[in-house]
Amino acid sequence: MSVLTNAPSALSTDRVVLGIAMMLGFCACAPLLDVAAKLAADEIPVAQITTARFAVQSVIMFPVVLLLGFSLQVPRALIVPLIARAVFLIASTYCFVAAIAVMPIADALAIVFVEPFILLLLGRVFFSEPVGSRRLTASLVGFCGVILVIQPSFSVFGAVAFFPLATALNFSLYMLVTRSISQSLHPIPLQFHTAVAGTVLCLPFLILGSSKESPLFAPVMPVGIFWLWLFAVGAFASISHLLISYALKFAPSTTLAPLHYLEIVSALFFGYLIFNDIPNQKAIIGISIIIGSGLYVFYRERKLEKLKQRETAISLL
Repeated sequence: MSVLTNAPSALSTDRVVLGIAMMLGFCACAPLLDVAAKLAADEIPVAQITTARFAVQSVIMFPVVLLLGFSLQVPRALIVPLIARAVFLIASTYCFVAAIAVMPIADALAIVFVEPFILLLLGRVFFSEPVGSRRLTASLVGFCGVILVIQPSFSVFGAVAFFPLATALNFSLYMLVTRSISQSLHPIPLQFHTAVAGTVLCLPFLILGSSKESPLFAPVMPVGIFWLWLFAVGAFASISHLLISYALKFAPSTTLAPLHYLEIVSALFFGYLIFNDIPNQKAIIGISIIIGSGLYVFYRERKLEKLKQRETAISLL
């Protein structure tokens, strides 16, 4: 799971290649976060895994922020947006971990990949961004692919099959908030402050769950290898976010966005290697439809962006 925001357009070929390499590293690393969360979910409540994801990321990102010379202070105007960003990321993380606790990672991730379509529609509603008939059709086709993935999962796992849709919706809202504040705060302190806010917001639920002995929120003491899985959740979250942050620094989002679908390939590989998960025929068809529709949306976005740039250049002549 990731944030694709705009990057500078005037970039050298070498920097673009470096950005692509980092994006490929992200696609290989990000599913390991999901693998660690799925392994931890055998014994650890989802709320505790979610909290660990933010707490460990806070600890890892703290020295990174200091070493790179960023300020630990948060501009007052960004406090509310940062809290909102953390809330949406908490909800997104919780729903996804709850889903992969019982579902194959690749199936859940494929459903989450409707996020570009949701973001397209939310951009139309909140920012009055134009959505042409072709992109709207691609979005509808993508949702049909999601139904093909959800249908067999629902028959086996029940309502939890819809959790990745909740992840996609919350992650889309997270993206909108990120878009609004990305120009005011560097990605590194942005990740750190979001992780700290996420930790602070999650802890009261664990404390309350412990006092009420709630099976959903009451923390348990990890034993043996489960300490490693909890740490790995936060560690891989930190590494993957750093990779994608610097990928976007070196290459434009229009170049990197299509590569993001390689994350499903990694998820399929690790899911089969570690959990022996193999998507059924309907899920494979659905995944293919989602990827194809998403790539078309990115293609249209890139084409429209080039058209705007050309019109702007002509107007300046």
